[in-house]
Amino acid sequence: MFTEIFVSPFLDYEFMRRALVGALALAVSGAPLGVFLILRRMSLAGDALSHAVLPGAAVGYLVAGLSLPAMTFGGLVAGLVVALATGAASRFTTLREDASLAAFYLVSLALGVTLVSLKGSSVDLLHVLFGSVFGLDDASLYMLAGVSTLTLVALALFYRALVMDTLDPLFLRQTTPFGEFVPFLFLALVVLNLVAGFQALGTLMAVGLIMLPAAAARLWTHELSVALPLAAVLAMACVYAGLVFSNETGAPTGPAIILAAGLIYLGSLIFGRAGGALRLKRPRRHLEG
Repeated sequence: MFTEIFVSPFLDYEFMRRALVGALALAVSGAPLGVFLILRRMSLAGDALSHAVLPGAAVGYLVAGLSLPAMTFGGLVAGLVVALATGAASRFTTLREDASLAAFYLVSLALGVTLVSLKGSSVDLLHVLFGSVFGLDDASLYMLAGVSTLTLVALALFYRALVMDTLDPLFLRQTTPFGEFVPFLFLALVVLNLVAGFQALGTLMAVGLIMLPAAAARLWTHELSVALPLAAVLAMACVYAGLVFSNETGAPTGPAIILAAGLIYLGSLIFGRAGGALRLKRPRRHLEG
């Protein structure tokens, strides 16, 4: 019984193996970025940027249909444009960055849905919004693997700069002339993972695999060097659990993966050793003289 549920589907069906490989690639690279987003107090920025890629993907769809290169390039350009426009609006106007980001992502979402609806059907719209992890082809897998590899290499090469920019950005800018470019590098990595993720989980669900495991990991440890791999491991567990649940029940795969991540997050809220509810309610020992 155990083997039939948890092992056999991945041995018997190629589409299950493809779904597992593609979603795991996104989990490994996206969840560590989610930890940095939380530390930067930019948790909602990930959600906003996931909506921002939609009009670019829609333009690619209008031009070339369900073409992976066209939709990926369009989504990447749109996400970067929104990120840059948000920074410019907060720098040159009285609006704060969160207000600018909210405005741009709402407009982007409405524009993207409108563009897809003009030419496509409701099925095409659902594909863009919620993805189709069971329909990943070779090109999608190569793209997800490439984005994952590029992200992990960038995190390894610029780890210290990203940590410094997260904790003390002013110090980083005073010590190196490249300090101004680190935030843009980070946003570019986030947008790249969101663009890759919409093929598997859709624009509305991809951010969940980035943020929920990261939030759960932060409830278990305060050490960044531990939180990054822990978030990746939790994200991979969510992918596996979601795929198994979807295969057994027929539930939509993307939402099933995010629901698994939500359950892990709720468990971490209660039992997390570094910030869970039970940990905070536990009476602390007084220092003895």
